[in-house]
Amino acid sequence: MIHVTATESDAVRAIEAEAISRRFARGWHCLGLADKFKDGKPHTVHAFGQKLVVFTGADGKTNVLDAYCRHMGGDLSQGTVKGNEIACPFHDWRWGGDGRCKSIPYSRRVPLRARTSAWPTLEQDKLLFVWNDPEGNKPPADVTIPQIEGATRDDWTDWRWTETVVHTNAREVMDNIVDMAHFFYIHKSFPTYFKNIFEGHTATQIMKGRSREDARQQREGSGGGPRMLGNTSVAAYHGPSFMIDELTYHYEGYDLSSILINCHYPIDEKSFSLHSGIIVQHSDALPPEAAEATAQKLSDFILAGFEQDIEIWRNKTRIDNPLLCEEDGPVYQLRRWYEQFYVNAADVKPEMTDRFEYEIDTTRPVESWEKEVAENLARREAEGASA
Repeated sequence: MIHVTATESDAVRAIEAEAISRRFARGWHCLGLADKFKDGKPHTVHAFGQKLVVFTGADGKTNVLDAYCRHMGGDLSQGTVKGNEIACPFHDWRWGGDGRCKSIPYSRRVPLRARTSAWPTLEQDKLLFVWNDPEGNKPPADVTIPQIEGATRDDWTDWRWTETVVHTNAREVMDNIVDMAHFFYIHKSFPTYFKNIFEGHTATQIMKGRSREDARQQREGSGGGPRMLGNTSVAAYHGPSFMIDELTYHYEGYDLSSILINCHYPIDEKSFSLHSGIIVQHSDALPPEAAEATAQKLSDFILAGFEQDIEIWRNKTRIDNPLLCEEDGPVYQLRRWYEQFYVNAADVKPEMTDRFEYEIDTTRPVESWEKEVAENLARREAEGASA
């Protein structure tokens, strides 16, 4: 009798996935366009596993507090903005942006311990950010969000902004930083160059690509406007949730410069609010009115791309030990970088923040994708001839 021993290559790899932590990432998180919260009303935001109230006082400062009043549990987000304070709808206790109760109309004095949690905020480039730190520390001076070129300049469009709720853990969206291949198969792009750089609290993706003629024909038909040749993208996450993408589209005869924002904040450990924003620079080839129309078109296109991602996330499983091939990106290194935001500041290790660079050899992917595009075009031509 011959006994056959299973080798390592014969073994079935089991998918591993630890329970998702209830701890939320330390860092600045964008809540969206700042003007949304400047209407003199309180706004409900579900974030970091709890309910928050966002309001702008008469002084113009936007504040974020825990939504539930420390008096008897009233919902401050259902209250009223009175001067620089939010008034509880239950008993009219007035809470300031610093988290202190400023007055109780029916009481001679305010209890000394009348305080609630106040969240540090930042308003920049017409966007509102809130700082989250499970340890309760204030944001360090060197942990910043870079100012965005064009966000406050007259020669750029206004923000086109979208928001959608995604029912999965936020790590799924972060994996896209290193995932070159999904751009071809999910988003119908054609990457030809792909590199990642991780350093400190910044993770960068540099990507160059060409236009996919098979996808272009499906989207636009045979005619219509200048032909897009490709694009160049330098996208960087600054912290755990806010990405600035300097995105240039190359058309016949001119380049289109844009800034794309891809950001999110966690609602709880199994859902997050996914946002995108885009502005487009005016140029001789793209005067203001045309630039505004282009910004809206790109915003719709980006939202459609998010929907493609969401469909994948909706059906996939969480996996801590992905099985990778040579042409896959540095998934494990990215997750090591990402881990720095989920541990105490004192426990951040050098391997989480030291500079790391990785460039994918795109020779084999480009050869394979060129063949697939050619086959798609040939099949479509044959179907058209037979029809």
